[in-house]
This record gives sequence, C-alpha cells and structure tokens, in this order.
Amino acid sequence: MAMATSEAAIMGLADFTAALEWQARHAEENGAPATARVIRALAKVRASDTATGRRIANWPGLTLKDAMPLRIAAGFHHLVLTGADARLAEIYAGRITDQAAVDALVLDLTHRFDARLLPWLDRPPQTNEAGRAASIMAGLLWLAQRVQVPRFDLFELGASAGVNTMIDRYFFRLGDKELGPPQSPMRIVPEWRGASPPAPPSGFAITGLKGCDIAPINLADPDAALRLKAYVWPDAGERMARIDAAIALAGAKPPDLVAADVGDFAAQMLNRSQQPGLARVMFHSIMWQYLPAATQTRIAAAFAAEGAAATADSPLGWIALETDPATFRHELRVRLWDGAGHRGEEHLLAHAHPHGAWVEWIAG
Repeated sequence: MAMATSEAAIMGLADFTAALEWQARHAEENGAPATARVIRALAKVRASDTATGRRIANWPGLTLKDAMPLRIAAGFHHLVLTGADARLAEIYAGRITDQAAVDALVLDLTHRFDARLLPWLDRPPQTNEAGRAASIMAGLLWLAQRVQVPRFDLFELGASAGVNTMIDRYFFRLGDKELGPPQSPMRIVPEWRGASPPAPPSGFAITGLKGCDIAPINLADPDAALRLKAYVWPDAGERMARIDAAIALAGAKPPDLVAADVGDFAAQMLNRSQQPGLARVMFHSIMWQYLPAATQTRIAAAFAAEGAAATADSPLGWIALETDPATFRHELRVRLWDGAGHRGEEHLLAHAHPHGAWVEWIAG
C-alpha cells in the first residue's frame, strides 16, 4: 500500500498555484464546480491583508498533502450552514458562476469573518463519506468468497465521526445484490457499472467494528455534527442527506471509536489474540495519502509480519479505497493473507466516484 509515484508527486506539489488548481479541478471532475470556484478564490485570499490570508501564504507544509484548501473551504461552507452569512449559497446553487464575482465575495467574507475562519486551518478535513461504503462492502463480499468462514472483525483507520464504522447498519444495493437491514435510514444505492459483486455467502457476518481517529467527531453533539457537514461539498445534496442518516444511526447507537494515532491503533488491532474462524480486516477510505510516509511504512510492515503468520482459519485482510490523482478516480484495492493461496497480493477490484455516486466493478 505504499504511495504511488504519481500520487507522491501530486501530494508533493510545492507551488501553491499548481496545487490550488489541482484541488479545484479535482472538485470539478467529481461534480462540485461551485466548490472549485471557491477553492480558486483562495488565491485572492492568500494575497489579502487578513490573518487567514497570511496563514495561507506562510503555510509551513505542503498544500495538498495537508488538504489546506479543503480545510478553509469547509470554513466558508460553515458560514452558510450556521446562518452567519448566506451569500455563498448563491454560488453553491450555481446561480453565481463568474469567477471574478466569486473571488470578490470570498474575499469580502474573509475580511468580515477573519477570526472565525482562521481556526479552520488548524485541522484536516473529516468527512469519511458514507457513499464510499459501497466499495468497502463490495471488497468485503470479494473477501467473503475467499475465506473459509465469512465472519469478519473489522477495524477502520481515520474513521472521523465513525460514519463508515456503522457499515453493518446500512442497506446496500450493489448491482443486483442486496444486503443489510432493509429498514435502515442509510440506503447505499450507487449506480453500478460492470458485473455485480459476489453475493454474500451463507454465514456472512460482521461480528465486530471499531474505528480510530486522531480527533473523533461526536455525532451526538449538534455543533460537532454541523462541523462535519461543513466538510461535505455543498454541491451534493445526497451527501448531506447521508450525513443526516448517519447522525440518526449514531443517536440510536454510537459507533465504537477511539482517539488514537492510526499507526498505534493498527498495531493494537493486529496484536490482539485472534479468534479461530474469524477474519480480521482493516479498511480505510481517502486518508492514506495524508499519512506521513513513516506511518504508512509502519502499518505495511506490521501487516506483512502478521500476514506471514495468517492461516486459513485466521486470515487477515486489507481493504483500501484511495485516490489515483493521475486519473481523478478512486481505486478499490484488496489484499488477503491466509497462509495458503493468498499471501498479501494486491487486487484492483473497482474504480469508484469519490463520494459513492457510482462504482465500476472490474474484478474478474
């Protein structure tokens, strides 16, 4: 799961203008043109005499590696969600498309709400979009065909508010396959391209779900939930509805989340004594690229070591839905260790829309 050279090159862009344009085009390519316009307006903010502009101009890290444009874009969205200033709603609705007009409005908002916007630069985005669960579940169904007993103990890295740490409570329609509780308020029904994924075999079950984040969001806290919504690109109404469904599910039963470094958490999950007849599976979505290289290497090494001891009765799996920045596509990649036919080889199973609008199954 090492970062690809192309991804490293994109994340390592040192030029602010190039990085900003990459982020804006990424939004456009994924159905968020209004968000792209707000992101491009950050060039004017950077040149302004505001605390927010100076912070952006003197950013100590890498613009994309730190997801800096998405941090502050969420701050602007939060102004609309809280009713502090509704003018950006015209841009989000597509009624203002002229970039010069967007630049002027974003710059005015920065001057008016400078102190309120500045803290949004302190933390990376936390979205963990529920639509991505379609790919994660499809990867789990693929694994279920290849383990002796399809019972899974799952753990998630970078779980944010635990939206996808509740994957066992979602209803899915993936091609011609349906699974999950039919009455669930969270209905994951993407446009499915290609062959349908495998059907869940007899005995298929998720027996455990645990997630970690360096700063978990509590969905039961209205202010925290609104902050999470701010990170959702406002161009996409379906995504906002999914956040509301996740809040309802968390209100009934909170996801099992811990505050922890992902490297420490992965090591802890792998070091637990393994129950025979149960597969341990780690999953994550759109977070690997933001991890330090040392953390990536640590997790990969821990999996290699634990995978070497895996057996058919105690297999180990890794499901990753991450971005290929060269194509602006998400790729679902799965690995399995079982001490026999599967020894950690990586399998590309699908391409997907970043927020789950569609999944293209390419596995044989």
